[in-house]
Amino acid sequence: MRIDKYLWAVRYFKTRNQAAIACKKGQIVCNDIKVKASKEIFIGDKIIIRKNQINYEIEVIDIPKSRVGAKIVNLYRMDHTPDDAFNTKEWDSLTHFDDRKRGTGRPTKKDRRELDGFFENKD
Repeated sequence: MRIDKYLWAVRYFKTRNQAAIACKKGQIVCNDIKVKASKEIFIGDKIIIRKNQINYEIEVIDIPKSRVGAKIVNLYRMDHTPDDAFNTKEWDSLTHFDDRKRGTGRPTKKDRRELDGFFENKD
């Protein structure tokens, strides 16, 4: 089975086109080699998928005939992704919204109206 079809079948990508684009960008590595979407995969292959700043490491257990349901995905792949991959600094940098204290940064619409009112009344 082609690697783009496999990644679509085991639900790492919503469409085969998205899987093929990821291969083209070099985000899919099979047995330590960056692969094209047409690469044939076999049982026992180790695949690394770079998606959403996380490196998913999977091993092919079986080849599905078509896209499988979310409940039975584990019959076709073994997930070896380390737990700390989800806690990397890259991932944490996306959720920095609560770092800034309220009132710092750009003024809100309410603040702007209050400033406009203050400057208009000075004349």
